[in-house]
Amino acid sequence: MTHLPMTSSPTALDAGEADQSVKAVNRRAFLMQTAAITAAAAAGAAAFPAAASASSWSGKAPKFGSDAYVKPRPEAIADPTELTVAEAAWMIKNGKLKPVDLVEAYLARITAYDSVYQAFNTVLGAEALAAAKAVARKKPTSPLHGIPLAIKDNYWTKGVRTTANSYLFQDFVPPYDATAVARLKSAGAIVIGKTQMGPLATTRATTPDGRITTVNAWTPNNASTDPGGSSTGTATSVASRMAASGTGTQTGGSITAPSNAQNLTGLKPTMGRVSLAGIIPLSYTRDHPGPLARDAKDAAIMLTAMAGEDSADPRTQGLPPLPDLVAAATPSFSKGRCRTRKKIRVGVLPGYASNTTRQAFLSTLDGIDNISLVDVPLPDQWDLLTGNDFNNVRLPERSEPFMPYLRSDLRGFGVSVTGWLQGALLGANEFITGQRAKLLLLERVLDQVFAKCDVVVQTSPVPFDILGLPEIGFPIGFSAAGVPIGTILGGAPYEEDTLLSVVGAYQAVTDWHWKRPADPAVPAATARALKTTDDRGRLSADDVLDQMQ
Repeated sequence: MTHLPMTSSPTALDAGEADQSVKAVNRRAFLMQTAAITAAAAAGAAAFPAAASASSWSGKAPKFGSDAYVKPRPEAIADPTELTVAEAAWMIKNGKLKPVDLVEAYLARITAYDSVYQAFNTVLGAEALAAAKAVARKKPTSPLHGIPLAIKDNYWTKGVRTTANSYLFQDFVPPYDATAVARLKSAGAIVIGKTQMGPLATTRATTPDGRITTVNAWTPNNASTDPGGSSTGTATSVASRMAASGTGTQTGGSITAPSNAQNLTGLKPTMGRVSLAGIIPLSYTRDHPGPLARDAKDAAIMLTAMAGEDSADPRTQGLPPLPDLVAAATPSFSKGRCRTRKKIRVGVLPGYASNTTRQAFLSTLDGIDNISLVDVPLPDQWDLLTGNDFNNVRLPERSEPFMPYLRSDLRGFGVSVTGWLQGALLGANEFITGQRAKLLLLERVLDQVFAKCDVVVQTSPVPFDILGLPEIGFPIGFSAAGVPIGTILGGAPYEEDTLLSVVGAYQAVTDWHWKRPADPAVPAATARALKTTDDRGRLSADDVLDQMQ
C-alpha cells in the first residue's frame, strides 16, 4: 500500500507528491478492474445487442468551464464547417451562429461531396434540422449545443438503422440510443448521420462482401490510400468537414489509426471511461468508445460528454473521477512561451526517432516548458507478450457472443468469416494462458515504463489496446505525397488529461491540425445513394485476416 506523507493539511503536499498519490490510486483501481474484466470475459460476459438492456445513468450533463469556448480564427468565420467544436460553441453561445445554419452548412457539404467520399451510410438531414430547431429554443449550457456529429454505425441510435456494415444487422433498428449517444444528445449535440465502417468493426470500411466504400479524405481519387479502419467513415466525415466531430470504437487501432491517416486527433480512453452499453461488441476486454476530432480541445469536449458511470456496463463503475480534460488540453503561455499546466515526462522508446518527421516532433516537444524527454526501455519480453501468439486470445471474445449466428448461417459474416471461425476454434488453454500473459504485460508496462515517464510514444496501438490503457493519435506532418503523418502517445490508467496536456501544447505551437484536404472534383452525374464499384477494389478473405483487429 502507498502511504501519503504526514502533513498538517492536504495543501501541504507539493504538486509532485500529490500527482504520485493519484497515480498510485489509479494503478490500484485499474489493476482491480482489469482482473474483474478478464474474469468476466472468461465467463462469457460479452454484451450482445439483442440481449442488451437500456442504459441507466443520471442524465445529468457534465459541466464545462470557459476554456471550452474559443473565439474563432478570423479565417474560419466565413465558413461554419471550418470551425472547431470549441469555436462553433463560442459563436452559438454569443448569438453569432444559429444551430440550424450550422447543420445546413454541413448538410450542403454532404450533398455536394459524399458521393465521392462515401463516408455515410445514413444521412439524417430532416431529423438533424428538426433537432437544430429544437435546441435553438434552449439556452446553451454545453459546448456541444447545436453541434452536428457523425456516429459510427455500431452505436445504437433510437429508431435509426444500426448495421455495423454487416449482413447480420442489415435490418436492425434499435429501440434506444447507446449510452454514449444519449450523453452526447443530452449535452445538445445533433446526430447528422451514421458512418461507414469495417464490417463488425474489423477492417477499413467496406460492404459485408469486401467491396471498398469510404476513401481517405486527402486522396479521394485513390482508394488504395489507407483511410484507417474500422472507424473509417467517421474519420473521413470529420476530415472532409461533413461533421464537426464524431464517434469511433477501438479494439485494435480503430480510433488512432484513422486519426493518423486523416490528420485528426483521436482519443481512445482508458477501458471503462465510456460505456459500451448499446454498442455492437467486438471484444469484451478491448472495445473502447471514443472521439475523433480536429484537435485536442475538441477531443476533450467530446470525451467529457461521453464519459461516466453507467449501471448497464459494469466496466464503468467504481472508477476514479474524470479530470478536467478541457482545462488539461488548454496550455498556458508565459512570456511568449508555451507550457503545460504540470510537469510531464515523455518517454521515448528505442527506435522511435527513426525518421526526420518524428525527430522534428520530439524536438518541438522538447521546446515546450514543463515537458521533458526521457529514454525508456521496452519491457522485458515485449515482442513475445505483444505478438500474435498472445494477441490472438482476443478472437474467442469476438466469436463468443456471435456463436448462434456461427452455428446457423456463416454467410452472415461475409468476407470476414474466417476470423470468426478462428475465434470459435481457439482452445480454452490458449485463452487462459493469453489472459495471464496480458496481466504480466500490464505489470511490466506499469513497473518498467511508467515508473520512468508519464506518457510514452507508441509505434503501434496494439499493446495498449490489449491492456486497456489510454492513447491519443494526432498529426505531426505530411509525406512528400501530401498524405498526413501522425503519431500516438500512450498514457497511464485514467490519465487522459496528461495525454491531452501534451497534445494541446504541441498543437498550440504547430499548425498541422489546421490543415484541411482540398474538396474533391465531383462527377457531373452522381447519385447520393451509396454505390460501390470495382474501381475501388475489394478486400479478399486473406486481406481481411491481415487487417482484422
